Amino acid sequence: MVKVSVVMPVYNGEDYLAESIECILNQTLDDLELICVDDGSADSSLEILNGFAAKDKRVRVYHQENRGGGAARNRALEYATGEYVYFMDADDLLKDCALEKLYDLCSDKNLDFTIFKAINYDEDTDRYYETPDYSMAKIAEFAKGKVFSFEDLGDLIFNITVTPWSKFYNLDFVKKSGAQFAEGLIFHDNVFFWEMLFNSKRIYFLDEFLYTRRRHSASSTGAGDKRYANIITIINRNVEIFIRYNQFEKFKDILYNKKVTWVFMRYENIQEKYKQFFFDEMKRDFLKMVGHERHDEFIGALDSTNSAIYQYCISSDDIEEFDLKIEKVMKKNKIKNKVKRIMKPFKK
Repeated sequence: MVKVSVVMPVYNGEDYLAESIECILNQTLDDLELICVDDGSADSSLEILNGFAAKDKRVRVYHQENRGGGAARNRALEYATGEYVYFMDADDLLKDCALEKLYDLCSDKNLDFTIFKAINYDEDTDRYYETPDYSMAKIAEFAKGKVFSFEDLGDLIFNITVTPWSKFYNLDFVKKSGAQFAEGLIFHDNVFFWEMLFNSKRIYFLDEFLYTRRRHSASSTGAGDKRYANIITIINRNVEIFIRYNQFEKFKDILYNKKVTWVFMRYENIQEKYKQFFFDEMKRDFLKMVGHERHDEFIGALDSTNSAIYQYCISSDDIEEFDLKIEKVMKKNKIKNKVKRIMKPFKK
């Protein structure tokens, strides 16, 4: 048994793959295995992987027909033998001291998993920058060096990024949970995260930037293509997990709003040529709430913006009609927010 299994799904990653592999093999913690699953790459990724495996016995390479990152991660987990597991993306970077630091921390505190921060890198502008999702300031303020469970967090559970590369998991804990990444879908890390969270008893937040996320158009979650509609399926699966772990009633108002917010966010960022397709899928899903026994509860929980998005979606025939209605709502909200900012200094 090695100390850490690093899981790396790979799909057409030739531009960044070697650098990402090297940052793992050059870790200060040497007792690791790197399990790479090539997900049907059409470029030289598999050749690059095999080259590293030939030079370093810690690298193991598997190949499968293209089934998505979720399926690749699930397969790699089957072969993992470490005490802990870390999920690395094939185009990003990890600090060379990270695995040693995380291993020592989790071992000393007997943790189910550790959460840590990530910095973004925009290769087009050569700029590093923080985002709230990956800095998780509210979690840092809450945690302050203590071990906690998901039950201690309350609503703060929604301030933890679902990304697997910002977590360091006890492998036995993962396997006993039975959690899997969603297969055949992007945003597949959502369901895995919520399963892990609701099974956890001992979590720690390490208030350090250990990971660099590379921003580029080739990323599956940044491409804005037809697969963005996967978010609808993923959100519904998230809700099912909350129900299964008896957490739905506690968080239902937040979940109802996030159902609309998360879907609309992807609608806003999808490529124009796929927008009508996404709208049709969004409308089809929203219409399932009409006549549902929880419909009144759902409507009552939505804030004004989400209520407008929902109502205008189910009442519009196409994206032109929907966008026109939403534009008026957003403009109205901007005016309201501007007035609030102006009046705030005068309020007692």
